Amino acid sequence: MNNNMLTFIPEEMALRAPYHLLTSIAAPRPIAWVSTINQAGKPNLAAFSFYNAVAGFPPTIMFSVSYRATREPRVKDTLRNVQEEVPEFVCHVVDEANADAMILSSVDFQPDVNELEVAKLTAVPSVDVRPFRVAEAPVAMECRATQIIPVEGSTNVMVLGRVLRFHVREDLYRESGLVDTVKMKPIMRCGG
Repeated sequence: MNNNMLTFIPEEMALRAPYHLLTSIAAPRPIAWVSTINQAGKPNLAAFSFYNAVAGFPPTIMFSVSYRATREPRVKDTLRNVQEEVPEFVCHVVDEANADAMILSSVDFQPDVNELEVAKLTAVPSVDVRPFRVAEAPVAMECRATQIIPVEGSTNVMVLGRVLRFHVREDLYRESGLVDTVKMKPIMRCGG
């Protein structure tokens, strides 16, 4: 057994090195494909790889949004929508069949661009929240934002949301009350 351990102190590492190390350690990371909407009804769809479940009951998930890396950091549309416009969102699972559409929806578009249209996705009404669901996604969770927490010392803001309704594609649901994860074929992000 090799007991030699390397030690790294984030403050002593190159600028992006702690991020790269962390994202290769916390792997694989599921991808949240989050739809939001503003007060005027303009939809937004974006992907986030800092995402996970944080509580079983009430079912609660989180995703983390980073400010855009520009000279003057700008708030992403997703965060502005849940923080200032409509405190609701729909979190979708991205499967292999939707990987290309997810990549298209992740481009840094201007706020007036509808990512659903760019990625040729079908928007369907949600039941309990205003943001649309992506019909092509195998799983969608309608959520109400419950907490929005700036991550101290970073450009990230964590959004926690209570799941109000689950939408699961019928062929994925098992009698045990679980989703067949292998059949769902979710894509995830790994380091490097």
